[in-house]
Amino acid sequence: QVQLVESGGGLVQPGGSLRLSCAASGIISSMSTTGWYRQAPGKQRELVAHINSGGRRNYADSVKDRFTISRDNVKNTWYLQMNDLRPEDTAVYYCNAVKDYLNYWGQGTQVTVSS
Repeated sequence: QVQLVESGGGLVQPGGSLRLSCAASGIISSMSTTGWYRQAPGKQRELVAHINSGGRRNYADSVKDRFTISRDNVKNTWYLQMNDLRPEDTAVYYCNAVKDYLNYWGQGTQVTVSS
């Protein structure tokens, strides 16, 4: 069983930055992918970014060149650095891990971008 704990959400003005963290109870190098999803009110959950065990990164078009995903295998933690935030980035952000073909989710952290 993998447990994920997120931190780092909050309220930020447009153009600001936040960094989200996701700490895993397991060894993340054994996980095939680790990443972030988000869900805005009235919308479906969508992929924001993920990174696989080989270090390959994939981003949603809407966040390319603004968000960066990274991971620290020693700390069993991965991160989402979000720059140039926009109101449309407002959502609950969930970290995700895939291990042995099973999906694990964090509890979610609210990110609100507003002036």
